[in-house]
Amino acid sequence: MSQHLELPLWESNVPNYRQTDETEVQESTEIVRISKVQQPAIEVFLPSKRNATGQAVVVCPGGGYGVLAYDWEGTDIAKWLNSKGIAAVVLKYRLPNSKSAVVRHEVPLQDAQRAMRLTRAHAQDWNINADKVGIMGFSAGGHLASTLGTHFDQKMASDAGDAVDKLSARPDFMVLIYPVITMKETYTHKGSRNSLLGEKPDQKLVDLYSNELQVKPNTPPTFIVHSTDDGGVPVENSLLFYQALKNNNIPVEMHIYPTGGHGYSLALNRGYLQTWPDRLYDWLQNLQ
Repeated sequence: MSQHLELPLWESNVPNYRQTDETEVQESTEIVRISKVQQPAIEVFLPSKRNATGQAVVVCPGGGYGVLAYDWEGTDIAKWLNSKGIAAVVLKYRLPNSKSAVVRHEVPLQDAQRAMRLTRAHAQDWNINADKVGIMGFSAGGHLASTLGTHFDQKMASDAGDAVDKLSARPDFMVLIYPVITMKETYTHKGSRNSLLGEKPDQKLVDLYSNELQVKPNTPPTFIVHSTDDGGVPVENSLLFYQALKNNNIPVEMHIYPTGGHGYSLALNRGYLQTWPDRLYDWLQNLQ
């Protein structure tokens, strides 16, 4: 069995998609950035069978819903997870600012739901426990991860309706790293909000995607990391979500670092901030 494979989210027609003259763009400078995704896909990284814990994590890279920081907050994270015996599924999700999106605000969530279901569908082949599949996201990818955790049963007008779509899209746990949570003006990340909802969104959509308002008793246990001095995504995003989880008696662990700014991935060579993945590993090992 290959330890690394790529799969399209949908074998044939991608839902909520129209053909345009857009083509996917990949740029490699210090990091790999992907934009204008046309064919959403997952890249699967599996640990050796003897190391496998049975846990799996769908990883959503950030990039303000305009690009994907694909290796920085995707494949590098997958390799770290593999080193702990955890399967990782990096999601190349469609971006809502694409001309190819029909209902723009639905495409990221639709892709995340599908990735979660597809991972469960392959649980046996990939040596995964279907009840130990979580979602992880960075920055705008953290918004997507928290959207899946609070909107996993949201019906889409254009679902494929195949056997995979009958599986649960509810993550068993959430990992949110410097996440965008709210779409409300006060603390939102404007770039993410504009890409997802447009310049002048309807208040109903603002509330729908302000995930601190969408926590319910069946929202999964959550692990959060943020920095107080984050100038890109205010730390209040995580504080609001923590409070909402606590109010709903959802198990939550949060680590707020005094410094670190925004967008630090594994935080290598960043002092004790680089120990945040160790805190995550402790938490993952102790999930009930």
